[in-house]
Amino acid sequence: MTIDELKQMSLDALDDLKAEDITEIDVRGKTTVTDWIIVATGTSSRHVKSIANSVVMAAKDEGKPALGVEGEAEGEWVLVDLNDVIVHLMLPQTRAC
Repeated sequence: MTIDELKQMSLDALDDLKAEDITEIDVRGKTTVTDWIIVATGTSSRHVKSIANSVVMAAKDEGKPALGVEGEAEGEWVLVDLNDVIVHLMLPQTRAC
């Protein structure tokens, strides 16, 4: 799976669960940590957790399991690390900060 396919798979998972305000940030050449950062908003902590789980499961189904998931217990801000793509999912009030 290419980086672009991984990014698109992540975007599709976000779209499937109605994530809002999806932003893609190309950080290639700016950091060695990742190539893409995707930021999206969920309507509630349950929604944020569900979106994160959708991204994790989609990646796993494609043979690219997440390297880590942070913040899932609280659901205010969840980070899904897919190595070349990092997905940040937040509540609106958390994203506004």
